[in-house]
Amino acid sequence: MKTASLIFLAGSLIALPALAQERVWRCGNEYTNNATIAQQKGCKVMEGGNVTVVQGTKSSGGGSASSGSSSAARAPAGSPRVEGVDQRARDGEARSVLESELKKAEARQAELQKEYNNGEPEKQGSEGRNYQKYLDRVAEMKAELARNESDIAGIRREIGRLPNKQQPQ
Repeated sequence: MKTASLIFLAGSLIALPALAQERVWRCGNEYTNNATIAQQKGCKVMEGGNVTVVQGTKSSGGGSASSGSSSAARAPAGSPRVEGVDQRARDGEARSVLESELKKAEARQAELQKEYNNGEPEKQGSEGRNYQKYLDRVAEMKAELARNESDIAGIRREIGRLPNKQQPQ
């Protein structure tokens, strides 16, 4: 009798983690394990795999108009405060680094386009006898052009996010 209850107890402890995974519903970008809320919102049951939800910070929705709403993100509460002059210097340095990176990327793009020659680059070595090798190189060049163009667009976006240059007074 003791053995049977001991086996039952061990079996129930092993099954315990499996019971801990409840049904999870997805409601747009939110998740819940509360069936009544899920039914009220018309959520869909998540099937397969486990769901891990990390609680994010919530923005204060009741900000006053006088606080000067801006699209810039605010620093976390515990972060050190940077003076305006220092921040402008950092922004200027970031802008100059990004602009130099943009110049390099644009020069690389021009070089790649020249080499690509509108999809008809010059054949090299054994490519005269092996046309597939030539086609593979052309496809690789086209992909590299696309990646570089994407990099240029990303750098331009980052420059656009920086505050405008301010002239010293």
